[in-house]
Amino acid sequence: MTAALCKTVLANGVRIVSLPMAHTRAVSLGVWVNAGARDEADPENGLSHFIEHMIFKGTQKRSAFQIAKEFDAIGGHTNAFTTMEHTCYHAKVLDTQIDTMVEILSDIFLNSIFDPREVERERPVILQEIGMVEDSPDELIHTLACRSFWGDNPLGRSILGTRETVGQFSAETIRGFFRRLYQPARIVVAAAGNVAHQRLVDLVGPAFESVRSRSGFPPRIAPACRPQVTIHRRELEQVHICLGTAGLSMVDPQRYALSLLSTILGGNMSSRLFQEVREKRGLAYAVYSFSAAYTDTGMFGACLAVGPEQAVPAVELVAAELARIANAPVDPAELSGALEYTKGNLLLSSENADNQMMRVAQNELFFEADIPLEEVIACLESVTREEIQQLAQSLLGAGRTMLTLLGPVDAPQAVFENCLVPS
Repeated sequence: MTAALCKTVLANGVRIVSLPMAHTRAVSLGVWVNAGARDEADPENGLSHFIEHMIFKGTQKRSAFQIAKEFDAIGGHTNAFTTMEHTCYHAKVLDTQIDTMVEILSDIFLNSIFDPREVERERPVILQEIGMVEDSPDELIHTLACRSFWGDNPLGRSILGTRETVGQFSAETIRGFFRRLYQPARIVVAAAGNVAHQRLVDLVGPAFESVRSRSGFPPRIAPACRPQVTIHRRELEQVHICLGTAGLSMVDPQRYALSLLSTILGGNMSSRLFQEVREKRGLAYAVYSFSAAYTDTGMFGACLAVGPEQAVPAVELVAAELARIANAPVDPAELSGALEYTKGNLLLSSENADNQMMRVAQNELFFEADIPLEEVIACLESVTREEIQQLAQSLLGAGRTMLTLLGPVDAPQAVFENCLVPS
C-alpha cells in the first residue's frame, strides 16, 4: 500500500500536498500553477513559457547567479516546465536541505523582479529555443498537427510562442500577466519524499500566505476538432507523419481503457504498430502512439518518420491498423500484456520522488483529490476487451482522423485523403 497523502489549504486558497516516502533520502518539491499556454490571448502567446525562464533571473535579494550558486551549493537539482494548462517550478534535494530548498523556491516564485535587462538577455535564448524546435522535425510535427487539428484555439499554438510575440514582450507585460494569472487558488505546492507534512506547511505557509487573490483569469474554451490532411513540404531526409483524432480529457472515466488501447496500438516493442511498421516491413526506425489529455479535451494518435517513397504505404498501413483495432476485439493475451506493462511502469516509476511529486500534484489540479496507485491499478484491471473496442470505434470512426505530414512529400493531398477512407 502507498502512504496516505496529506493536504493543507491556506486561508488564501493555496494548497499544500505531500506524500511521505520513508525509503528515500530525497525530497522533491514542485510549485505548480494551474495556468499555461492555453490561457494566453493571441498577442500573449509564449508569455507563460517566458515567465518560466524569468523566474530564475533574479529576485529582490538574489541575482540569477546567486540562485544558481545556492542551489548547486546544496547539491540540488532545479528546473521548470510549461504545458498548455500548467507551469511548474521544481527542485530535488537531500532531506537535510529541505529548509534551504523551500526558501529559495519561495523567493524566486514570489519575489522575482523581472528586470528589463534580464528580459533582453533571455529573449534571444527563447528565440533560439524556437529555432531548435523548428530544426527538430520529430518535435515540430506535433506542433503542426495541433495547429491543423485545433486551428485558432490556444491548444493549436506553440507553447514557446512565435518570434513575433516573443519579440514584443516587455518586463511590464510579463509582470502584468504574472499578477493576473498566478492566483492563490490556482497554486499547488506538492512534495514527495522523506518529509513530514507539518514541517512542510511550517516552511511553505508563511511565504505563500502573502499571495493575493485577483480577478481576470480568462475562461478556457474547448476547441472544435478539424479532421483534415495538411502537408508541410520541406527539404528533409524523411517524411514525418502524425495521424490523430479527438482523444479523451484527463478526467474522462474511459481514460484507463484509452491507456491500454494506446499501449496495444503503439506503446511498446510488442505493440501492433511497432511490429507491423518496423519489425515486419522495416518502414520506420521509430513508430509510436500518443495520447495528449487536457481538462476538457484530448488528442489520440500515432507518429512515425519514413523515407519519402514510403510515405503513402506508411499512412495506408497505420490507417489500416487504426481500423483493425476498432473493428475487432483485441486478443486476450494482448490485453493481458498491455495491462502488465502499464502496471509495471506505474509501480516502477512510483519509487522515484520526482514522479510521485508530479503524480500527486496532477491529481490535485485535475481532481482536487488523491487517487492512490492501488485505485488506478484496479481501474486498469477492470477494463475489458469490449470496452477497448467500443472506445476505438468511438474515437476512430470515418471522417474523424487528422493527418499531418512534414518533409519531402511528392504525392498530392488527394492520395493521402483516400488513405483515410475506410475500405
